Parts: sequence; C-alpha cells; structure tokens
Amino acid sequence: MESITWPELAARALRRQFPSEVDGIAGLADRIGPLQTQTARAAFLGLTARSTFADHASITAAYEDLTLVRGSSIRGTVHTSVRAVHPILDVLTRVGIGTRWRSQLGLRDSDPVALWESLDTFAAEGWRTPDELRAHQAAWLAARDPASDGDERIGRYLPFSHGSLIRRPLKGGWEGQGAPGYRTASALLGDRSEWYADLAAAVRAGVLLHVRCHGPSSVEDIAWWAGVGRKVIARAVDELADALVGRVGPDGRGYVEPLDSPDQAPADPAEAVPGVRLLPEFDALLCAYEPSARMRFVDPEHHRIMFSSANGLCRPPLLVDGRITGYWRLDGSGRTRALTAYSFAGTRRPPIAEVRRAATAVTRALPVRLSGVEWARHRD
Repeated sequence: MESITWPELAARALRRQFPSEVDGIAGLADRIGPLQTQTARAAFLGLTARSTFADHASITAAYEDLTLVRGSSIRGTVHTSVRAVHPILDVLTRVGIGTRWRSQLGLRDSDPVALWESLDTFAAEGWRTPDELRAHQAAWLAARDPASDGDERIGRYLPFSHGSLIRRPLKGGWEGQGAPGYRTASALLGDRSEWYADLAAAVRAGVLLHVRCHGPSSVEDIAWWAGVGRKVIARAVDELADALVGRVGPDGRGYVEPLDSPDQAPADPAEAVPGVRLLPEFDALLCAYEPSARMRFVDPEHHRIMFSSANGLCRPPLLVDGRITGYWRLDGSGRTRALTAYSFAGTRRPPIAEVRRAATAVTRALPVRLSGVEWARHRD
C-alpha cells in the first residue's frame, strides 16, 4: 500500500474543504459537509471563508427555506447540514448516544428509543422550547421509568440533543444565540423510517460522507467525528472496500478516500489554500478529525492553545497558507467591532493587507462593521 505524508493529507483534505467550483449555498454546504455550529455564527463564517458568493442574507435564506438545517446531530452536538444529509446524521447520532442516554438518565425499565419517539411525537406539530421538552421528558420518565435516577444536570440537556429534532431561533437572527425552538425533523423534511430500519446502511453512508468531505480519513478520524465506536466504523470501511482507495499515513494508520478521487491535488497545503482565511470556532479542520491526527493542519503545541480546557471552547482559527498558525477575535460590542488576528511564535506573520482581505468575509458573514483590523503575536 502506498504511503502518504502529513502535508499530502492536508493538501488533499483542503482541496475538499475549499472547493473551487460549487453551485450556490446548497452546493457549497454539500461539498464541505456538516458544520459544527453550537456557536451559531460558525455556519456564516465557515461558508463565507470558503466562497466569494456566500453572505449573511443568502445563508439566512437557506436556513429559512430548509436548504440548511440545524440540529443536535453528530455526537449530540449542534451541527448545520444540507437537508438531504440530515437523516444520515440523525441515525449516526442514534447509534452513538443510545448507551450514553441510558446511563445519563439512569434508565431502568425503558429504552432511549422509546423516549426519542415520544419527544418526536410531542414536537411534531409545532416548535417546542427547551423547557417544554424538559417537562415532557420528566413526565415521560415519571410515567414509564419512575426508578430512573440519572444525573439531573446532564439530563436537562438531553431532550433536545438527539438527532431527530431540528432547531431554529425563536427570536433574533440565525447568526445569534437567541432562544431556540425545536421541531421533529420528519415533520418538515420527510419520513426517515427507512434509515432507522437499516442502521448499518446509515453508518456506511456516514463513512462515505466523511471521506467525500474530509478525506483522506482514518477509521479513528471517522469514529471520532461520528461519535460511533471504532469497531462499527471499521466494519463499515471494510464493507465499502470496493469504493475506497487506501494509503498508509505517517502515523501508521490507514487513510481512505473515494475511489474516484482526483489525483491532481497538490502536495503542498500552501498551494491548496494560499493566503489567509479567518475560520469559525470548531471548524472542520479541527473537529472533523481525531485530535492526534489534526497535526496535518496545526502543530500539537498550537492545538493545545486553540482549545480551552476550562470551558471546552475553541478559538476561531487563523489559516495561513493552508495551516492553522493562530486565531482571531472581534472586540467591542454592537455593530461596530475591531478585529485582531493573533499569530503563534515561529509562524509566518501575514502582511496586514492579507488579513484585511480575509476580514471582508467576516463582514459578509455577520451584520458588523469593522473599525479596524490589526495583527498581533500570541502571548502566553
């Protein structure tokens, strides 16, 4: 089996994540795959950083007409995807979190699937608030499993963190953190019982989705991203062997991508995505891969800086010549903000003109004006 280096892995993945030819918001979102969006602005920043046509109005319209849908899919974490992909994410979430729900709710006499079905029925007719879903879950547990003794602190988040619900802001814009409402996905997007009936097929579809959007991918990458056990993913990869091509990575793992992948991808990440891009927190270049394999995009010591161990938050990455070499932030409040890009020591300091060009994507993504764009070195 051929080998592949970290720079080659990065360049091939970057070519998938920053496609040169796409057809509108739906085409772009389909090509790059689900965006992790527990920070609501992330979808806006992620799409505008990858295109010249995406902007706040077009992304908002895509949410409103259900071209894009947001829900607690993939590891029970909020993601945005195109509507056609959502059933796959729903089933991956069910496969991955059933055991965790049983433990966290302390279920004794009931099954998580029955609770999910009850929540789906409750949220089928209209948008439900988190408090309404919590009350429904509490009443269901009291009636069906009164001996359950789960962690109340965790349990209060579970009613809306399974894949079959989608969410929208009940007030404020889609880019904000306004109060959310939840609705049963099948009520708006169509029946998905066929997916529920064949979980193995859905897992294979999830594997193909990952390698198409993020490949080359290892079993460990896909398992981490999907929140599904490694053995389940490895079985699916084996079943898809005729559709995949494999190489040995620099860490000794096998990496696969679709059999019809083009061979013209550059070997140098700087050629794949030259210049500066301002990416959102929890961007796929970090969160679509198992942590130890993210070094294709970021040095391990810099990866530790990107994530806060105190609150689990991620700094928005600064991508320079295809590599994460820092982060950026908006300072101030209201519509007028100041943007500062921070570079890690020992990395290329991008000219301020490059940062300013990249910052225009931020003003297309969000309803803000920039009072200034500055550069700084990260200080510990």
